Amino acid sequence: MKKKVEYRPIGIIHTPFKEPKGTPIQPRAGKGIEGVVEVFAEYVPALSDLEKFSHIILIYHLHRTKSYQLKVVPFMDDKLRGLFATRAPARPNPIGISVVRLKRIETNRLYIQDLDIVDQTPLLDIKPYVPEFDRGEKIKFGWLESRIHRLEESRDDGRFVTPDEK
Repeated sequence: MKKKVEYRPIGIIHTPFKEPKGTPIQPRAGKGIEGVVEVFAEYVPALSDLEKFSHIILIYHLHRTKSYQLKVVPFMDDKLRGLFATRAPARPNPIGISVVRLKRIETNRLYIQDLDIVDQTPLLDIKPYVPEFDRGEKIKFGWLESRIHRLEESRDDGRFVTPDEK
């Protein structure tokens, strides 16, 4: 079934990262980094009650990635891995997710912290983060188990950006 699926942005994410290279590769590695989510005016009523959550899930379009490969060398590794066993940004559907800290909301602006997102990223959706909904009993994380200690210092090195953007 190859049905066309389309999404419209509901806002824009503003961050200090003007290009993918040098951006933290996960929100935890972007601890303390601040940004602003600008939600388009027609969606402001949907923000009601969100201010009571400390963390939110941002779902966004990875607008700066190049075409994908089914096997990639991911960040924090030097081996070729299956794309779906990685969080590499170049994907068949370039959708990103990040759990970020919500500091406050002022009208259509969400002030957030702990970022790994490139500036001007189109926002597709926002959901409250509730750990009791999202955690599993015994979590395994495959090939990353021996490499997770590298997260804090890992940054995007530009390998998934289109050549004309490098």
